[in-house]
Amino acid sequence: MSGTQLTVTLSGGGTDDARAVVRALEGTFGAPDELPADENATVHTATFDGGTDASPAGSAGAGAERLSAPVTVTVQGAPEAVRRASDTLTRAFTARDDGIVSGDQEQERQLLLVP
Repeated sequence: MSGTQLTVTLSGGGTDDARAVVRALEGTFGAPDELPADENATVHTATFDGGTDASPAGSAGAGAERLSAPVTVTVQGAPEAVRRASDTLTRAFTARDDGIVSGDQEQERQLLLVP
C-alpha cells in the first residue's frame, strides 16, 4: 500500500458539511470508500486509499463548498498523507489547526473548519 491511505473523521455540522469536506479531499486522494450518507449520524468517517496517481497538490480551493456550521476534522494516516490532507483542507476552508500527534508510523491531526 502506498503512503496515501487516510482516515477522516468528521463531527459537527451536518451530513452535507461532511460531504463537502470529503469532496474537497478527492482531488488529492481520489474517491473515498463512500461519501457520508447517514442523515442521523453525529460523526462521519471516510477512508481514502489514494494511489500514486493522486495529485500531490490536489484541486481543492477553487469553487470549494461552504460549510453551514463548524466541523471538527481528524485526519489519520502516514505523515505525508496527513500533511497533504491538512494542506488541502486549509486551502479549501477557513481552518484552525488544533494539533498533531505522531506515532511510530502514523500521524493524527485535528482541524476545526469554520463557515
